Amino acid sequence: MNASMVKMPIMDRDVNMKYKMKNTKKLKSAIFLTFLIATIWGCTNNKSQEKEMVQENEKFEVEVKEVEVGNQKAKLFHIDNGQGMKVEISSFGGIITKILVPDKKGNSENIVLGYADLLGYDSNDYYFGAAIGRFGNRIAEGKFELDGNSYQLATNDGDNHLHGGMKGFNRVVWNADYEQKETSVLVKMSYTSIDGEEGYPGNLETTLSFEITDDNKILLEFKAQTDKPTVVNLTHHGYFNLSAMKEDVLEHQLTINAAKYTPVDDGLIPTGELKEVKETAFDFQTPHTIGARIGEVPGGYDHNFVVKENHSEELVKMAELYHQNSGRMMELYADSPAVQFYSGNFLDGKVTVDGVTYSQHMGLCLEPQTFPNAPNEPSFPTSRLNPGETYSHKIQYVFGVR
Repeated sequence: MNASMVKMPIMDRDVNMKYKMKNTKKLKSAIFLTFLIATIWGCTNNKSQEKEMVQENEKFEVEVKEVEVGNQKAKLFHIDNGQGMKVEISSFGGIITKILVPDKKGNSENIVLGYADLLGYDSNDYYFGAAIGRFGNRIAEGKFELDGNSYQLATNDGDNHLHGGMKGFNRVVWNADYEQKETSVLVKMSYTSIDGEEGYPGNLETTLSFEITDDNKILLEFKAQTDKPTVVNLTHHGYFNLSAMKEDVLEHQLTINAAKYTPVDDGLIPTGELKEVKETAFDFQTPHTIGARIGEVPGGYDHNFVVKENHSEELVKMAELYHQNSGRMMELYADSPAVQFYSGNFLDGKVTVDGVTYSQHMGLCLEPQTFPNAPNEPSFPTSRLNPGETYSHKIQYVFGVR
């Protein structure tokens, strides 16, 4: 017979019950004493525990995946700041593949154009979300001179050089890692562009960082050094649509804090003139919808707006974008002299993502920069970088609702 089935005499059961009750009281006393000691210890050490939690930054969630792009391996960083903003960044091309931010109802949706997966970025003819270098925008005929030496760059935009050439910074794999800080996550990248790459002189050591904050900001910082005189104009090429691609951007309201712009020729090369925006379709000093006057601009907006006529380290507000239906707004700050406003004129419907076809004006770009064709225009802010100098460019996006 199983021992657990043996019946116990009544007297023995009573003795056993008293024994159990006695030990239960002892156990409860021990538990209470342990709890009291733990509480006292916890109170005295509360500050050190809070400090440790801040260092761990538990509000952020970071996931890193290894992905293949063509025959190359890259890292894809998924960052959730715990405040409704999620950002995806690829070490292939320094590309921001997604930015999810809340609308006025608290719904977080992606507001940047991109491909369905990272493989699409292997060609990326539209430069969706990419880091641009060595020279953002156009250089006429791909030619410039430095110290009496003539350089011929790749011509990948008709007769002109555009966004770094055939294989610019948007199509290389950057070394990348991330760091968790007290109120942000920092993704750090580096890439060495060798002497002669795409025709540029000098070995260019470049770093790029993306800082995602807990108050829905993204701060980009480029730095570069060279061992020969060269030209540099680094920027980022995000296509924004604050409606989350529910409509095109023609009803977005745009403000650009620029009193002048640089007129262009038929090849979109600046003429060298700085022209007042006042009383023209280029005057965004007060908010205007993008579609209100775009018909007055042949081909649409793809122009350099002059925020300040010379370089300075001051981070200034360049532009503000607002979409009324969603309530989303984006402020753009940078320390460069100008910003290129591009209204997505060359989007041609060849890319469809999540049922949305990227037709003309489905996204817009605001690219802080040095002036286009600066190496060939002495009156423009210089794009020259000499050995021993450090090129630096900061860009900040601030997202909110109104």
